[in-house]
This record gives sequence, C-alpha cells and structure tokens, in this order.
Amino acid sequence: MSELVSNLLNVVLILVSVVFGAALLTWVERRLLGIWQDRYGPNRVGPFGTLQIVADMIKLLMKQDWVPPFADRLVFIIAPAVAMFVVVAAFAVIPMAPGVGVVDLNIGLLFFLAMTSLGVYAVMFGAYASDNKYAMLGGLRAAAQMVSYEVFMGLSLMGVVMLAGTFNLRELVLAQADGWFIGPQIVGFFIFFLAGIAESHRTPFDLPEAEHELTAGFHTEYSGMKFAMFFIGEYVSVLMTAAMITVLFLGGWLGPGWLPPLAWFLLKTIALVLLMILIRGSLPRPRYDQLMAFGWKFMLPLSLLNLLVTGALILI
Repeated sequence: MSELVSNLLNVVLILVSVVFGAALLTWVERRLLGIWQDRYGPNRVGPFGTLQIVADMIKLLMKQDWVPPFADRLVFIIAPAVAMFVVVAAFAVIPMAPGVGVVDLNIGLLFFLAMTSLGVYAVMFGAYASDNKYAMLGGLRAAAQMVSYEVFMGLSLMGVVMLAGTFNLRELVLAQADGWFIGPQIVGFFIFFLAGIAESHRTPFDLPEAEHELTAGFHTEYSGMKFAMFFIGEYVSVLMTAAMITVLFLGGWLGPGWLPPLAWFLLKTIALVLLMILIRGSLPRPRYDQLMAFGWKFMLPLSLLNLLVTGALILI
C-alpha cells in the first residue's frame, strides 16, 4: 500500500509541476521578450509582474464558455481536451532522475512519438468542428506541417536508438555515461530541435496560427477554458520537447556530482526552453510554402543521410 501511495504521489507531483511550469512559462516568455526587445514586459501585477499568471487565469475562468451555434458541439468540446491529454501523457515516459518518473516503458520512445502524432487529431477536430474558414485553413496547415515534421523527427532519433540499442528512455540516458549523444548525433539534434519547434507551433513555425493571415488559425472560435487548454497545451509541448532533447542528446540527469541529478535535468531543460524563446524573439516567420519546402527538400535528405552515416560508422 505504501508503494502504491508513493507512486501516486510521484505521478500527481510530476503532472502538477508540468502544468504549473507551463503556466509559469507564459510569464517567463513575455518577460524575457520584453527585456530582449528593449520594452516593458509584465510589470504591473505583483513583483516583476509575477501575478500576471493569476490575472490571466482569472480572466479565462470568468470568460463566457461559448460554443458557436453553427459548430459541431461534441467534437468542438473534445478537441482541446485531446490536445491537453496527449502532451501530458507524453510526459509520463520522460525520466527526470533515477526514481523520478511516471512510468518506465521498454518502448518509451515509441510511446512518445505516438502521443505527439495524436496531437494532429486535436487540431483537426477543432478546425472541423468550428465551421469557420480561417479555422479550417489553420487546421489544414497544422495537419500538413505536423505530419511532415513527424517524419523527420522520427528519422532523427533512429541514430540515437542505433547507438544505444534500445527504445527505453532510462537506458538511453545511461548509455550516455561516457559521452552525450549530441556529439556523434549533432545532425540528429539539429533536426529534432527544429521538428520539435514546428510540432509545438512555435515561432517562426507558427503558420497554422498566423494572426496576420488566419486570425488565430484552428482555435479562432475558442474562448475561456477551452482556449486555455489549447494555449497551455502548446507550452507543455515546449517543455516536453526540451525535456526529450535533454534525455536523448544531453545526457538526461547525468552530470558532475556537486548537483543532484534532478537539478542537472532541470538546468538543461530550462536552457533549451530559453533558447526556443530567443528564437521566437529573433527570427522572422517564413511563408508556408517555404516552411514545407524546407522540410521535404532539406530536412528529409539530411535525416536520411544522418541515418546512413550512423549505420555505416557502427558497422565499421
């Protein structure tokens, strides 16, 4: 019984921390963008604007939970729940430290890829159910973008799997005891990082939500807590991408003994999240056709070449 209670507490603490971390990230991003762009970020509500998160939450809770009369009501309601569920479920297999994690699966990496692939259904559900032309265009863009970049994301990880000989994420971390995989798999790291940004709909790959063209894309008709679930889900996706890069390429919790393993994992993950925020504040948004051409004409050949070279080196 005590082991069951301990496991349940572990699960609850990790999932609550993930959602709270995603909410905190909304403030961190606005604050850092304000500093980097020489303008004010949140600075009115609470010390350094830290209570802006609470203000945003109250605003979303008090907004009218409206469903358009022309929408497919059931699918419209399900879509944001699916978006939130798949990214939180993907976190279940990420090992943060020895003994810290929800579940240890032998096929943890495949489970992660499966959950991220299901995210496209949430986008398509929301776009279809809204019966709005801007939402539908955003949904079509998102579906094409996510399906395309999942191909490169999966291929970029095969080099890591070949080096470690396992799909178990804990074993992948332990396999980096003699050296992080970012060295021999620098090309795989580059591809996975860009594919992760595209999967999360982050700038400059946020074409499915491009406000200058599509109002808000697939979630144009959403408000209140349904919009919040899409919104927080994207920030959880950012944390998930950074955490997976840490596990697969940066040695996970491994580091010098003067800090606990969990601290090393968090430091590496936070550094990657800050890099994603810096990219948002510095790079322009490409055209949609340029984004898709970059994926199929550059990232696909590069990921296949990386796979071929890795296999040849292992054989040699």
